[in-house]
Amino acid sequence: MNFSSLYNHASSGALPWLFGLLLIVLVAATLEGLVQTFVRHKAYDWKAYAASMADAIARRGIDALGLSIAAPILAWAYAHRINTLELNTPLAIFILFIGQEFLYYWYHRASHTINWFWATHSVHHSPNELTLASALRLGWTGKLTGTTLFFTPLIWIGFSPTAVLSVVAGNLLYQFWLHAPWMPKLGPLEWVFNTPTHHKVHHASNPEYLDRNYGGVLIIFDRLFGTFADEREDVTIRYGLTEPLKSHNPLRIALHGWMNMGKKIGQAHSWRDRVKAVFGPP
Repeated sequence: MNFSSLYNHASSGALPWLFGLLLIVLVAATLEGLVQTFVRHKAYDWKAYAASMADAIARRGIDALGLSIAAPILAWAYAHRINTLELNTPLAIFILFIGQEFLYYWYHRASHTINWFWATHSVHHSPNELTLASALRLGWTGKLTGTTLFFTPLIWIGFSPTAVLSVVAGNLLYQFWLHAPWMPKLGPLEWVFNTPTHHKVHHASNPEYLDRNYGGVLIIFDRLFGTFADEREDVTIRYGLTEPLKSHNPLRIALHGWMNMGKKIGQAHSWRDRVKAVFGPP
Protein backbone atom coordinates (compact mmCIF):
# COMPACT_ATOMS: atom_id res chain seq x y z
CA MET A 1 0.00 0.00 0.00
CA ASN A 2 1.55 3.33 -1.04
CA PHE A 3 1.67 6.47 1.09
CA SER A 4 -1.44 8.11 -0.38
CA SER A 5 -3.58 4.97 -0.30
CA LEU A 6 -2.50 4.27 3.30
CA TYR A 7 -3.58 7.76 4.38
CA ASN A 8 -6.85 7.65 2.44
CA HIS A 9 -7.65 4.25 3.93
CA ALA A 10 -7.02 5.71 7.38
CA SER A 11 -9.17 8.78 6.83
CA SER A 12 -12.08 6.88 5.31
CA GLY A 13 -10.95 3.99 7.48
CA ALA A 14 -13.97 1.67 7.55
CA LEU A 15 -15.66 3.57 10.33
CA PRO A 16 -19.35 2.89 9.57
CA TRP A 17 -20.34 3.98 13.08
CA LEU A 18 -19.27 7.51 12.17
CA PHE A 19 -21.92 7.70 9.46
CA GLY A 20 -24.61 6.70 11.94
CA LEU A 21 -23.45 9.39 14.35
CA LEU A 22 -23.36 11.95 11.56
CA LEU A 23 -26.98 11.16 10.75
CA ILE A 24 -27.89 11.71 14.40
CA VAL A 25 -26.01 15.03 14.28
CA LEU A 26 -27.98 16.20 11.24
CA VAL A 27 -31.30 15.22 12.83
CA ALA A 28 -30.39 16.94 16.13
CA ALA A 29 -29.36 20.17 14.37
CA THR A 30 -32.65 20.22 12.46
CA LEU A 31 -34.71 19.46 15.56
CA GLU A 32 -33.08 22.34 17.41
CA GLY A 33 -34.23 24.75 14.71
CA LEU A 34 -37.74 23.30 14.67
CA VAL A 35 -38.07 23.51 18.46
CA GLN A 36 -36.76 27.08 18.52
CA THR A 37 -39.18 28.12 15.78
CA PHE A 38 -42.38 26.24 16.55
CA VAL A 39 -42.18 25.38 20.26
CA ARG A 40 -40.28 28.25 21.83
CA HIS A 41 -41.41 30.73 19.16
CA LYS A 42 -37.96 32.29 18.99
CA ALA A 43 -36.14 33.64 15.95
CA TYR A 44 -33.97 31.06 14.20
CA ASP A 45 -31.78 31.83 11.20
CA TRP A 46 -32.80 29.15 8.71
CA LYS A 47 -30.68 30.78 6.01
CA ALA A 48 -27.61 30.28 8.20
CA TYR A 49 -28.76 26.69 8.80
CA ALA A 50 -28.97 26.10 5.03
CA ALA A 51 -25.54 27.69 4.52
CA SER A 52 -24.02 25.40 7.14
CA MET A 53 -25.59 22.33 5.53
CA ALA A 54 -24.35 23.42 2.10
CA ASP A 55 -20.85 23.88 3.53
CA ALA A 56 -20.91 20.37 5.01
CA ILE A 57 -22.13 18.77 1.77
CA ALA A 58 -19.55 20.61 -0.35
CA ARG A 59 -16.78 19.64 2.08
CA ARG A 60 -17.66 15.96 1.77
CA GLY A 61 -17.57 16.29 -2.01
CA ILE A 62 -14.16 17.95 -1.98
CA ASP A 63 -12.81 15.42 0.54
CA ALA A 64 -13.92 12.64 -1.81
CA LEU A 65 -11.35 13.91 -4.34
CA GLY A 66 -8.62 12.62 -2.00
CA LEU A 67 -6.55 15.81 -2.14
CA SER A 68 -4.34 16.39 0.91
CA ILE A 69 -0.88 17.87 1.38
CA ALA A 70 -0.62 15.95 4.68
CA ALA A 71 -1.25 12.49 3.21
CA PRO A 72 2.30 11.59 2.09
CA ILE A 73 3.87 13.03 5.25
CA LEU A 74 1.59 11.16 7.65
CA ALA A 75 2.02 7.94 5.71
CA TRP A 76 5.82 8.44 5.65
CA ALA A 77 5.79 8.99 9.43
CA TYR A 78 3.98 5.67 9.92
CA ALA A 79 6.28 3.83 7.52
CA HIS A 80 9.27 5.13 9.55
CA ARG A 81 7.67 4.89 13.00
CA ILE A 82 9.96 4.24 15.94
CA ASN A 83 7.61 1.67 17.46
CA THR A 84 4.27 -0.03 16.91
CA LEU A 85 1.69 0.81 19.54
CA GLU A 86 -1.45 -1.32 19.68
CA LEU A 87 -4.57 -0.15 21.47
CA ASN A 88 -4.69 -3.28 23.60
CA THR A 89 -4.11 -1.74 27.04
CA PRO A 90 -5.79 1.07 28.98
CA LEU A 91 -2.44 2.88 29.14
CA ALA A 92 -2.05 2.93 25.34
CA ILE A 93 -5.60 4.25 24.91
CA PHE A 94 -4.94 6.91 27.54
CA ILE A 95 -1.68 8.01 25.88
CA LEU A 96 -3.40 8.29 22.50
CA PHE A 97 -6.29 10.27 23.95
CA ILE A 98 -4.16 12.69 25.96
CA GLY A 99 -1.64 13.06 23.13
CA GLN A 100 -4.40 13.86 20.67
CA GLU A 101 -5.95 16.39 23.07
CA PHE A 102 -2.58 18.09 23.56
CA LEU A 103 -1.88 18.28 19.82
CA TYR A 104 -5.45 19.35 19.06
CA TYR A 105 -5.05 22.26 21.47
CA TRP A 106 -1.99 23.49 19.55
CA TYR A 107 -3.62 22.88 16.17
CA HIS A 108 -6.68 24.88 17.27
CA ARG A 109 -4.55 27.64 18.74
CA ALA A 110 -2.54 27.86 15.51
CA SER A 111 -5.81 28.04 13.56
CA HIS A 112 -6.57 31.30 15.37
CA THR A 113 -3.07 32.80 15.28
CA ILE A 114 -1.73 31.89 11.80
CA ASN A 115 -3.45 33.28 8.72
CA TRP A 116 -2.79 30.17 6.62
CA PHE A 117 -4.93 28.07 8.97
CA TRP A 118 -7.36 30.83 9.95
CA ALA A 119 -8.45 31.19 6.31
CA THR A 120 -10.18 27.82 6.68
CA HIS A 121 -11.06 27.94 10.38
CA SER A 122 -12.71 31.37 10.13
CA VAL A 123 -15.52 29.63 8.26
CA HIS A 124 -16.47 27.87 11.49
CA HIS A 125 -16.64 31.19 13.32
CA SER A 126 -18.63 33.00 10.63
CA PRO A 127 -22.19 32.28 11.94
CA ASN A 128 -23.59 35.24 13.82
CA GLU A 129 -25.52 33.00 16.18
CA LEU A 130 -24.38 29.80 17.84
CA THR A 131 -26.46 26.73 16.97
CA LEU A 132 -25.94 23.02 16.56
CA ALA A 133 -26.03 23.54 12.79
CA SER A 134 -23.09 25.94 13.01
CA ALA A 135 -20.98 23.04 14.32
CA LEU A 136 -21.16 21.55 10.81
CA ARG A 137 -19.69 24.65 9.15
CA LEU A 138 -15.99 23.77 8.94
CA GLY A 139 -14.86 25.01 5.53
CA TRP A 140 -13.64 23.18 2.45
CA THR A 141 -9.89 23.66 2.51
CA GLY A 142 -8.71 21.98 5.73
CA LYS A 143 -7.00 19.05 3.99
CA LEU A 144 -5.37 21.42 1.53
CA THR A 145 -3.71 23.43 4.31
CA GLY A 146 -2.21 20.46 6.15
CA THR A 147 -4.09 20.73 9.44
CA THR A 148 -3.67 17.01 10.19
CA LEU A 149 0.11 17.46 10.18
CA PHE A 150 -0.22 18.54 13.81
CA PHE A 151 -0.96 14.92 14.71
CA THR A 152 2.13 13.49 12.99
CA PRO A 153 4.01 12.86 16.29
CA LEU A 154 1.38 10.31 17.38
CA ILE A 155 1.83 8.40 14.13
CA TRP A 156 5.62 8.62 14.27
CA ILE A 157 5.79 7.13 17.78
CA GLY A 158 3.73 4.16 16.61
CA PHE A 159 -0.04 4.70 16.58
CA SER A 160 -1.66 3.80 13.26
CA PRO A 161 -3.12 6.59 11.07
CA THR A 162 -6.52 4.89 11.42
CA ALA A 163 -6.34 5.05 15.22
CA VAL A 164 -5.13 8.65 15.30
CA LEU A 165 -7.63 9.98 12.75
CA SER A 166 -10.43 8.05 14.47
CA VAL A 167 -9.67 9.74 17.80
CA VAL A 168 -9.53 13.14 16.07
CA ALA A 169 -12.92 12.40 14.47
CA GLY A 170 -14.28 11.42 17.88
CA ASN A 171 -12.98 14.69 19.31
CA LEU A 172 -14.84 16.67 16.64
CA LEU A 173 -18.03 14.69 17.17
CA TYR A 174 -17.83 15.38 20.92
CA GLN A 175 -17.69 19.08 20.14
CA PHE A 176 -21.03 19.01 18.30
CA TRP A 177 -23.09 19.38 21.47
CA LEU A 178 -20.85 22.20 22.66
CA HIS A 179 -22.60 24.43 20.10
CA ALA A 180 -25.82 24.45 22.14
CA PRO A 181 -25.70 27.76 24.05
CA TRP A 182 -28.94 26.90 25.83
CA MET A 183 -27.19 24.18 27.85
CA PRO A 184 -26.66 25.03 31.54
CA LYS A 185 -23.35 24.98 33.37
CA LEU A 186 -22.25 21.50 34.40
CA GLY A 187 -20.80 22.11 37.85
CA PRO A 188 -17.46 20.43 38.70
CA LEU A 189 -17.20 19.00 35.17
CA GLU A 190 -16.43 22.53 33.96
CA TRP A 191 -12.97 22.26 35.55
CA VAL A 192 -11.82 19.37 33.39
CA PHE A 193 -14.03 19.11 30.31
CA ASN A 194 -14.82 21.47 27.49
CA THR A 195 -18.50 22.37 27.89
CA PRO A 196 -21.09 24.47 26.06
CA THR A 197 -20.37 27.32 28.47
CA HIS A 198 -16.66 27.29 27.64
CA HIS A 199 -17.36 26.96 23.92
CA LYS A 200 -19.74 29.94 23.95
CA VAL A 201 -16.76 32.01 25.06
CA HIS A 202 -14.61 30.50 22.30
CA HIS A 203 -17.12 31.59 19.63
CA ALA A 204 -17.47 35.11 21.02
CA SER A 205 -16.01 38.05 19.11
CA ASN A 206 -15.89 40.39 22.12
CA PRO A 207 -12.35 41.62 22.82
CA GLU A 208 -12.59 40.18 26.33
CA TYR A 209 -13.18 36.69 24.92
CA LEU A 210 -10.99 36.53 21.82
CA ASP A 211 -8.62 33.57 21.37
CA ARG A 212 -9.77 31.59 24.38
CA ASN A 213 -10.81 28.02 25.20
CA TYR A 214 -9.14 26.03 22.42
CA GLY A 215 -9.67 22.62 24.00
CA GLY A 216 -11.42 19.69 22.32
CA VAL A 217 -12.84 17.25 24.87
CA LEU A 218 -10.75 18.67 27.73
CA ILE A 219 -10.23 22.22 28.93
CA ILE A 220 -7.14 21.43 31.04
CA PHE A 221 -4.58 22.63 28.49
CA ASP A 222 -6.25 26.03 28.30
CA ARG A 223 -5.93 26.26 32.05
CA LEU A 224 -2.28 25.15 31.90
CA PHE A 225 -1.24 27.50 29.07
CA GLY A 226 -3.19 30.59 30.10
CA THR A 227 -5.84 30.68 27.36
CA PHE A 228 -8.83 29.81 29.53
CA ALA A 229 -11.63 32.34 30.06
CA ASP A 230 -14.92 31.82 31.85
CA GLU A 231 -18.12 33.54 30.80
CA ARG A 232 -18.56 36.88 32.54
CA GLU A 233 -21.88 38.19 33.80
CA ASP A 234 -20.92 41.75 32.83
CA VAL A 235 -20.06 40.94 29.18
CA THR A 236 -22.84 39.83 26.82
CA ILE A 237 -21.51 37.41 24.25
CA ARG A 238 -21.51 38.56 20.61
CA TYR A 239 -21.06 35.66 18.21
CA GLY A 240 -19.40 35.69 14.81
CA LEU A 241 -16.27 37.32 13.44
CA THR A 242 -14.88 40.65 14.66
CA GLU A 243 -15.96 41.96 11.25
CA PRO A 244 -19.33 40.19 10.91
CA LEU A 245 -19.96 38.21 7.75
CA LYS A 246 -23.56 38.83 6.69
CA SER A 247 -23.59 36.61 3.61
CA HIS A 248 -25.39 33.26 3.43
CA ASN A 249 -23.69 32.39 0.14
CA PRO A 250 -21.75 29.12 0.76
CA LEU A 251 -19.04 30.10 -1.74
CA ARG A 252 -18.55 33.50 -0.12
CA ILE A 253 -18.47 31.89 3.33
CA ALA A 254 -15.92 29.28 2.28
CA LEU A 255 -13.56 31.69 0.53
CA HIS A 256 -13.83 34.95 2.47
CA GLY A 257 -10.80 34.12 4.65
CA TRP A 258 -8.68 33.37 1.59
CA MET A 259 -9.85 36.56 -0.12
CA ASN A 260 -8.91 38.59 2.94
CA MET A 261 -5.46 36.96 2.98
CA GLY A 262 -5.06 37.59 -0.75
CA LYS A 263 -5.92 41.24 -0.20
CA LYS A 264 -3.21 41.50 2.47
CA ILE A 265 -0.68 39.91 0.13
CA GLY A 266 -1.64 42.35 -2.64
CA GLN A 267 -1.20 45.32 -0.30
CA ALA A 268 2.20 44.12 0.98
CA HIS A 269 5.25 46.17 -0.06
CA SER A 270 7.94 43.56 0.58
CA TRP A 271 8.47 39.81 0.61
CA ARG A 272 8.68 39.94 4.38
CA ASP A 273 5.23 41.53 4.52
CA ARG A 274 3.88 38.95 2.07
CA VAL A 275 5.17 36.09 4.21
CA LYS A 276 3.66 37.77 7.27
CA ALA A 277 0.33 38.06 5.44
CA VAL A 278 0.33 34.27 5.03
CA PHE A 279 1.90 33.04 8.25
CA GLY A 280 1.38 35.99 10.59
CA PRO A 281 -1.63 36.50 12.86
CA PRO A 282 -5.05 37.30 11.35
